[in-house]
Amino acid sequence: MFIKQLYTQCLSEAAYYIENGGEAAIIDPMRDTEVYLQLAKERKAAIKYIFETHFHADFVSGHVDLSRQTGAPIIYGPETVTAFPVHVAADGEVFSLGDSSIEVLHTPGHTLESTCYLLKDAKGKAEAIFTGDTLFVGDVGRPDLSSGDMTSEELAAILYESLQHKILPLADDVVVYPAHGAGSSCGKNLGPNTHSTIGEERRTNYALQPLSKEDFIRVVTTGLNEAPRYFSINARINQEGYLPLDSVKSKGLTPLSAAAVATAMQSTAAILLDTREAPVFADGFIPGSIFIGLEGRFAEWAGSLLPFDSPLILVTEPGKEEESLVRLARVGFEKIIGYLDGGFDAWRTAGKPIDMLVNVDADELAMDIPHDNNLLVVDVRREAEFADGHVKNAVNLPLDEMTDVAQLARFDDHQNLYLHCAGGYRSVIAASLFKRQGLHNIRNVNGGWAEIKTQDRIKVVKEASALN
Repeated sequence: MFIKQLYTQCLSEAAYYIENGGEAAIIDPMRDTEVYLQLAKERKAAIKYIFETHFHADFVSGHVDLSRQTGAPIIYGPETVTAFPVHVAADGEVFSLGDSSIEVLHTPGHTLESTCYLLKDAKGKAEAIFTGDTLFVGDVGRPDLSSGDMTSEELAAILYESLQHKILPLADDVVVYPAHGAGSSCGKNLGPNTHSTIGEERRTNYALQPLSKEDFIRVVTTGLNEAPRYFSINARINQEGYLPLDSVKSKGLTPLSAAAVATAMQSTAAILLDTREAPVFADGFIPGSIFIGLEGRFAEWAGSLLPFDSPLILVTEPGKEEESLVRLARVGFEKIIGYLDGGFDAWRTAGKPIDMLVNVDADELAMDIPHDNNLLVVDVRREAEFADGHVKNAVNLPLDEMTDVAQLARFDDHQNLYLHCAGGYRSVIAASLFKRQGLHNIRNVNGGWAEIKTQDRIKVVKEASALN
């Protein structure tokens, strides 16, 4: 038996390759499928099944492309309805893989079609369970992402039954392989590890402790952050299908001259997305472009901040064009019409206008606060981060709320806006959005909150909610 977890860090997503007797199964593949095809080729195995644990909301699965490339069926659990051919498995249905087997365990609650897959050896002993978003390390799937008409409390009640009757009866030594690790928005408190055991989760997972159904519902529905706005879009794409990735590449990897980019920005209202590193972007960028750097949670922020119905043009470090496109495609972007050939240097060489972002250190902010009546600190961290400590009199505008033009309209250009986040990545994204909106009196605080809180001269406070 061979099991390989294939983890995509920027989306905190785990796909799985399982192989036995020359037959392989893929669970929850990413949209870029080459890694699974190459692994099967190297191991001289044939991909026999593609298992999906549910309609993923945080990324576009590779199930449709991989099935087309291999002929393997796409298998979902009960209560699944799709716009493309799949095998809807019955609860308890068994699929052979060499002399091992994979049993379907329908575990609704995160979504109604959510299903786990229990891997058994040749003797029928349960070895591992692939839990999707039903069970994480230290957490369970949030019950508020269903596209149906059920409340989160109703889904939490169903999840409670799934855990009690399908998960908790398993032996302590069964390995737990979830679909996500820490950083994912599909849960609220995922642990740092990417796999565990039933015994470990029974001991440490707050949601698997002896709780009444009422207490369980209360615990798992409390403290949920608002889901990223692209989640519903990705869930629909996974249910309805999508363009082959090769088609997205064939159009999106079209090189465009600086003149062609300028024309496209005027004639098609194309959005220019700059994926270079934050310090490089700050030193010079195309006016009106939006920065989302590859070094951070790139796809997640792109899905949260960019419209899916507008054409995109990429500005990247030379050689990073395909990586930028693929990572966008992972969260459903398909209207990529090309990239700036030669990158930002080609734009500058062509004599086109450029803009820059002023970076300041935290000690400069400390010196400016007492002497500038127009100074306003804008903290773009999430509300919980802000509540746990922030600059006195700072305004909290979480980055994921900056798609609302009315939020940006609260500010005017006579204000000296000092932007910061935790470390500097999100604040540069925010600065590009402010500048795109016509606000240019912007300064980005290097090092963000991590540096600001070390300054004795800057008054910091906590919200009452963080003190309780």
